[in-house]
Amino acid sequence: MDLKTASAIRRLRLISVPEGVSWIILFTCTVIKYTINPDVDVARVLGPIHGVLFIIYVIFWADAWNRTKWNKSKAALYFAYSIIPGGGFIIERTLRRAAEDEVIAARARKEREGVVNA
Repeated sequence: MDLKTASAIRRLRLISVPEGVSWIILFTCTVIKYTINPDVDVARVLGPIHGVLFIIYVIFWADAWNRTKWNKSKAALYFAYSIIPGGGFIIERTLRRAAEDEVIAARARKEREGVVNA
């Protein structure tokens, strides 16, 4: 994996958590507003914040998709997770595990190359 691809995935991981948190908070405040207390209008402030985070997420998602060459189903899954509350946490964990697996595989290749060259 080249440096630009790794950076694109890292940016997507970094924005997915705040976007997920803002989604959960916005969803919770909206439910409270319409069920318990109609005077609470936190969505007026949180809506635009979440909107900006979501737009940034979509931009980073598109960049990561372009660089990693994910198939359409994987790219669609990562996008769909951003739409459900808490999905950002699932994306971050999945991408983190994939990055860790890549590091482990790279170390194993290096060790194998070192043994062959000895």
